[in-house]
Amino acid sequence: MTVPLTLDLIAVLIFAMTGALVAARAQLDPVGFIFVACLTAVGGGTVRDLLLGRDPVFWIGDPLPVAVAAAVSMIVFFTHHLVESRMAWIVWLDAAALSVAVTAGVAVAHGLGQPIWVQVVMGIVTGCMGGLMRDVVVGEVPLVLKQGELYVTAALMGGAAAILAREMAGGGVLPLACCAGVTFALRAGSIRFGWRLPAFRPRPPKA
Repeated sequence: MTVPLTLDLIAVLIFAMTGALVAARAQLDPVGFIFVACLTAVGGGTVRDLLLGRDPVFWIGDPLPVAVAAAVSMIVFFTHHLVESRMAWIVWLDAAALSVAVTAGVAVAHGLGQPIWVQVVMGIVTGCMGGLMRDVVVGEVPLVLKQGELYVTAALMGGAAAILAREMAGGGVLPLACCAGVTFALRAGSIRFGWRLPAFRPRPPKA
């Protein structure tokens, strides 16, 4: 199994947990759990593969990711009542999934010989699109768009860290570790310590 595929599977597993927990918050039935979990798990990777022209899309060539997401959703369906502070679990699992998915996106684009800016963009797409779809479908404010929070910014900086590490130290595991580490550190800092970017504040018109 290749490194990008392994990263995709790990991201699928964690994102599926967040999708199922969001489905629990929305009080959906088992089919709803499976749908939201699978959408969250493969959404970002699907958009990435379509943009890159990969044939087939990663979960169509191998149905294992969808099977994993569906299985996780059913486990959560029968055990979610044991979870306290469900929103906190969603936020932190989402942060972990983001760090892995961004790394997977960068790795896939790099493996296809894409330029560095495309690698960074594909990292952002892979990390952010699944969670965005999840939250829109259940009618919640997407975590991606929470005011001032470091989410897309964390993905952007993680992708940039991977490129910089590869330029300085060559290939191997180090660029991937830097990508995941920087992404998670920034996202975790935003959650735990309130790190924010300046948000737009409308000003009244001048008299």
